[in-house]
Amino acid sequence: MTGRLTGKVALITGGAGGCGLAASELFAAEGAKVGIVDLPRSEGEAVAARLRAAGHDAIFAPADVSDAGQVAAAVQAVRAAFGPITVLMNHAGILAAVPFLETSEEEWDRVMAVNVKSMFLVTKAVLPDMIAAGAGSIVSTSSISAVVGTPMEVLYCTSKGACHMFARAIAVEFRDRGIRSNAICPGFIATAHGLREIETLSKYGVDVSQEAIASAQGRLCKPEEVASAALFLASDDASFVNGAHLFADNAYTAI
Repeated sequence: MTGRLTGKVALITGGAGGCGLAASELFAAEGAKVGIVDLPRSEGEAVAARLRAAGHDAIFAPADVSDAGQVAAAVQAVRAAFGPITVLMNHAGILAAVPFLETSEEEWDRVMAVNVKSMFLVTKAVLPDMIAAGAGSIVSTSSISAVVGTPMEVLYCTSKGACHMFARAIAVEFRDRGIRSNAICPGFIATAHGLREIETLSKYGVDVSQEAIASAQGRLCKPEEVASAALFLASDDASFVNGAHLFADNAYTAI
């Protein structure tokens, strides 16, 4: 490891599992002090303890990131432990794969709250630290679903389309205050979340077979590959990358 995040304080939502876990581990290994924000029932405390045992600085701050009060408490806990937050990864998100006409209002509201409202709440809570520091990097996890419509995923695609423009608009508004905001956009991923998506789509007759995925993107993306792309955007190596959508999809959206 090269210490690409040495001196940074990073907050990662959804940081206890899947690609968020991979990012928590990689960011810590690269020198960041890491605040893992995830649901109280998650493995967040165990992940933080494991990172501390390996010699890294990490804490778990439990929160439902769609709840303003819980977000404020989690951000304050990370700030109290490590100081001002200068790297944010808005990774928390949930899946929705259901025929549009069977999508309930409650499901719509829940997915939009976790996938979209959370970015608003967490970013708003963290931005003052970055502005005071004169620099900061925000990486929001979007998806190929932001630009590629998928049957049974109108709700999910809509939420990720919002993530796309959130990242870009934040970049434009706060560029002159030293803030960078970018989105990472994975294809189909080999995580519990990603495999559950594939299984659900298959039940509705969508062709997400191994052959179909191989044709679209070669193979399933590994969580570590998403984390590595997020590390680049979070680090000073991407000092002039702002308002970008980085696709980790092995040319899925290029075909």
